[in-house]
Amino acid sequence: MAEAQLAVRDVHGWYGESHILHGMSFEVNAGEVVTLLGRNGAGKTTTMRAIMGMLANRKGSITYEGQELIRLKSDRIARHGIAYCPEERGIFSSLNVWENLMLPPVVKSGGLALDKIYQLFPNLEERSSSQGTKLSGGEQQMLAIARILRTGAKLLLLDEPTEGLAPVIVQQIGNTIRMLREQGFTMLLVEQNFHFAATVADRHYVVEHGRVIDMIPNSALAANREKLQTYLGV
Repeated sequence: MAEAQLAVRDVHGWYGESHILHGMSFEVNAGEVVTLLGRNGAGKTTTMRAIMGMLANRKGSITYEGQELIRLKSDRIARHGIAYCPEERGIFSSLNVWENLMLPPVVKSGGLALDKIYQLFPNLEERSSSQGTKLSGGEQQMLAIARILRTGAKLLLLDEPTEGLAPVIVQQIGNTIRMLREQGFTMLLVEQNFHFAATVADRHYVVEHGRVIDMIPNSALAANREKLQTYLGV
């Protein structure tokens, strides 16, 4: 069996004295879209921060393409080809769309060229001279995703990509995720919108109290709907 592209093994993590991750373990195979599902405070975003080296106090094992990352800082982790799109999006309001797009450095070969990015997100080309403050929530989310595609990353960590967006924009984000998967990207999503997650993901890990308590293939969702409702309180 092929080795997982990303393997998280018995990861513990703390914010100060607060123990948040309690043995987080899961894996993501190359070309998959995988979600972390769970209630607020379950440890999903903290897991992404731990993978990206943004959680100072962590232990366990996180490997990407067989390379151990747990002791590396975030800039070194990014150079392995991993990019993080946080829930707050991090758009620079004083910069226009083009400047925001060009800001992150290319850390690995294979990033998408600007014309390819504009094919994925035609709105951004139309708004290329608009400042970050002038963008809608949906446009900001598109820009946040587009920005990391230039870097050469092949593993994308997307934290709540549909949070607060109108249904038509959610559908557009879903189309983008499916197109990126077809182009060979691997994606790990934190997603509260379970119905959206079901339209894009291959597998779902259920997170509770800082650990994975179940894994449900997307093909088995219908058979596990009652169990999922219990886990997620939906």
